[in-house]
Parts: sequence; C-alpha cells; structure tokens
Amino acid sequence: MKQRDIIISGHNMELTEAIKNIVHEKAEKLFEHEDHIIRMRVEVDYDPHSASHQGEFIAKGQLEVRGNDHFASAATDDLYKSIDDMVSKLDRMLRRRSRLKKVKRKDTHPVDIPAEIPKAV
Repeated sequence: MKQRDIIISGHNMELTEAIKNIVHEKAEKLFEHEDHIIRMRVEVDYDPHSASHQGEFIAKGQLEVRGNDHFASAATDDLYKSIDDMVSKLDRMLRRRSRLKKVKRKDTHPVDIPAEIPKAV
C-alpha cells in the first residue's frame, strides 16, 4: 500500500494510534477516487463547552488538489462518527468535481463566425 501525505492534528485531546489508523483507513477511500490529491489535513477537536453536556467531537478536513481546495467539517458526540461524516462529505465533493469536469469536457459549443464569407465566382 502506498503511503499517503496525511497530516493529522488534535486540539484539546491526545491523538492515539487508533485515531490515526481510523483516519488513514477512511482517507484511503478518497485517494482511490482521485489521483491528483496533493495532501490531506485532518484536525480533530474536542469541545467540552458545547450545547450538549457531554461535549462534542469536531473533525475538520482539508483536501489540497489542483484548483480550489475542499474543506469539510462534522461535529457529533462520537469521534469516529465525526471522522466518518467528514470523509463522506469530502468524498461527495470529489465526486461532484469529477462529474463537472466530464460535463464540461463533453459540452462543446459550435463556433459562430458572424462575418459573411464571399462567394467564389
């Protein structure tokens, strides 16, 4: 398996090997869909002062690709669900980007020359 460039950081929590492995496992699906991903940044955050009394886990992801980067975040009370939701949002963005590239490539416009072409005598 090829080593991918994934940067993982944690705020207000300690990153364990299990969290890193889950992020790498889920992100591998994104790298299979798109070959031109330069780098992926994942930020995992714990907010103890959220609206719920138990706290909230927030997963933020950034995909660096040619053109505009893709950003997604998900917040739930379960860390692994937040990571899964964030990856599925980024996957939908990549699929949409790929679909739009195909549509633009197939949509050809006829060339309209407004000048009159003289008739040969």
